[in-house]
Amino acid sequence: MSMTARERILTLLSGKRPDRVPWFGDLDYLAYAMTVRGEREKNFRSSDEYIDWHRELGVGFYLQGHSPFKTIIENCEIREWREGDDRSREGGDRSREGDDRFREIETPHGTLRECWSYRDETFSEAPVEYLMKSADDIPAMRFIYENTRYEADYDYAVRRKAAIGDQGILLCYVPKSPFMQLVVLEAGIEAVTMSALLEAEAFDSLIEVMDDAHCRAAEIALNSTAEALMIPENLSAEMIGPRFFEQYMRGYQEKWIGKIRDAGKYSFIHMDGSLKGLLKEECSTGISVLEALTPDPVGDVAIEDFAEYAGDSKSVLWGGMPGVFFTDNVSDEDFEAHTRRMLDVMKREPRYVLGVADQVPPDAMLSRVKRVAEIVEEYGAYEALGREKI
Repeated sequence: MSMTARERILTLLSGKRPDRVPWFGDLDYLAYAMTVRGEREKNFRSSDEYIDWHRELGVGFYLQGHSPFKTIIENCEIREWREGDDRSREGGDRSREGDDRFREIETPHGTLRECWSYRDETFSEAPVEYLMKSADDIPAMRFIYENTRYEADYDYAVRRKAAIGDQGILLCYVPKSPFMQLVVLEAGIEAVTMSALLEAEAFDSLIEVMDDAHCRAAEIALNSTAEALMIPENLSAEMIGPRFFEQYMRGYQEKWIGKIRDAGKYSFIHMDGSLKGLLKEECSTGISVLEALTPDPVGDVAIEDFAEYAGDSKSVLWGGMPGVFFTDNVSDEDFEAHTRRMLDVMKREPRYVLGVADQVPPDAMLSRVKRVAEIVEEYGAYEALGREKI
């Protein structure tokens, strides 16, 4: 009898060989687009039906983007609003009040503002104005983090874990490293780079304050019911090279990778961009799983070379299926050939998970998602001789 998705992933994460290569996919982006288009109910992604959908498609479940804590900023005046109301446009209620989401935080050291803009074409939002524009904003940023506290918020994770059953594992988030929090969400790479190089002392003082705050939040996540904890760095080597990694990220990552391991849980890093120049460094941290790895022809490293970059580390390499392969931009023949090529490598030894790099997109064909599961059942059994311990 075939193993369940849960049995497969837990067997592999424990360093043993399951019956087949595990297949796990992040369907959240696709599911959100379906709710916006009216193809699913608004609460679909938080419902038990969402897990059942994974089961119907044969996809292991692991990722929900959930942080099991609340963030509370004190001693600041915070204003939030939206602009660009589009609910009257064709397509109906978008479950939001406008295309542009603003937040303004007033501190004794100045007022910071950010804006995230939503686009119908992509079913996503992106920052068009960051909180921190330059090193001049560091005193205000420091004040915000010095006055940030966190509270446990475990109820949703508990409910989700019960619903997952044999379809996967419960994964929650700890905060990003402070450096990546700034790069991805609050300052952008230009302001971060200029501040780090030209105002190093002030910038380092901000990182120190943020690290203290993030560690308090991570401790709450560590004590949650999650079986796996992700540091959601969103890494790409063309933005973050070895210098910044060693100076600002390794210490935070290794500290929490160790704490996660000591708690009997599995640690994940999300690395969904270029791999050369950073994959070896990340493998050296002791991380349990490097997730969302993108191989060629979309990424910059061939699947056949992943193990060379990983070296003697025990890290599980999770990815292989770029989102575009689930769309009609790729032929059926190329989709089938790519999936089998991934499995040709992955079934040699139990250190891989066939996953999406990084999400199944809004224009994906569900038939392709389901077909991956069929190919895994047909073609994903391990070769007779494989490494039992990773």
